[in-house]
Amino acid sequence: MIAETEPQVTDDSVTFRMPDADAALSGTRLLPALSLPGTDLEFSFSDDVWHLTLPRPPVQRMEYRFQLRHPAGDAEEICDPANPRRAPGAFGDKSVIEFPGYTAPAWLTAPAVDGETTELAVDAPLLDGAVAVRLWSPAPRDEPLPLLVAHDGPEYDRLAGLTTYAGAMIASEELPPFRVALLAPGDRDDEYAANPRYSATLHQRIVPALRQAVAVTEPVVGMGASLGGLAMLHAQRALPGLFGGLFLQSASFLTVDLDPQEQHRFDRFAQVSVYVADVLRTVPHETVPVTMTCGLAEENLANNRQMTATLTKQGYEVRLVEVPDAHNYVGWRDAFDPSLTALLRSVWSA
Repeated sequence: MIAETEPQVTDDSVTFRMPDADAALSGTRLLPALSLPGTDLEFSFSDDVWHLTLPRPPVQRMEYRFQLRHPAGDAEEICDPANPRRAPGAFGDKSVIEFPGYTAPAWLTAPAVDGETTELAVDAPLLDGAVAVRLWSPAPRDEPLPLLVAHDGPEYDRLAGLTTYAGAMIASEELPPFRVALLAPGDRDDEYAANPRYSATLHQRIVPALRQAVAVTEPVVGMGASLGGLAMLHAQRALPGLFGGLFLQSASFLTVDLDPQEQHRFDRFAQVSVYVADVLRTVPHETVPVTMTCGLAEENLANNRQMTATLTKQGYEVRLVEVPDAHNYVGWRDAFDPSLTALLRSVWSA
């Protein structure tokens, strides 16, 4: 029988404990959802308890799971049974700890304007199917308004509260009324991996369908996280005039030099790295304001810093915001305000 003990969190460390009085386990390992190179993540066993003290990473909150190994050789991954806090994710829940000083965004519980949604299915012959779009609008629906287009839109909304953010920013008059187009991914590893067929679909099908559905004031802003961020930059550079600003979070600007670990675990690595290499040496036809955010404890930080320097040299107005979190929706959510707020205000006021 495995008992449970809640993690002990201080300003500079966290101690995890997994009691195992019946010696049911042969080992326990921490699986943190962030990059901790060179850190020993194996628990030690003494006095019938598996335990690990981890120095605080450069984050305000940390998502994680446990790997439990059994004497028969099998292993399982679980959330920490002693920790009631959970963080939702696209691939399931994780346990989460919050270090002293962390606070969630105030807009989560602030007054917000009401909105309504319209479901669209945009025919996409180049993708052999259709792209599902949920269009969120503050009332009234027929007024010409600015438009924010989000890759992985339903996940951004469900896991990061994107339309809640929009409603709160409009209610507080931090931003003018605007709409949000939540684009559902299809085969995201293919479509978002610098795929010219997907970028052409954005230009030829998706954005025109949105303009037909509602009146859009210029310019449109695109946003995306991870591969979704890469896909937004790819579309902007390939198709001048499509977007007037970009908000890119932890974008997957993978390179052979900075991201060798991805070569064997991501089957579109070659396609992405070849495209990123091309960006690093090719002058774009058009530049737009870009805000990028990236966690201090994630593998994409180095390639985001490199891309920031490259785009700046190419004439983009770029701001990189390094946040005390990792590669997850809550970390991306926490960076919306003021980073996304400032970008939208600047683009739409111009």
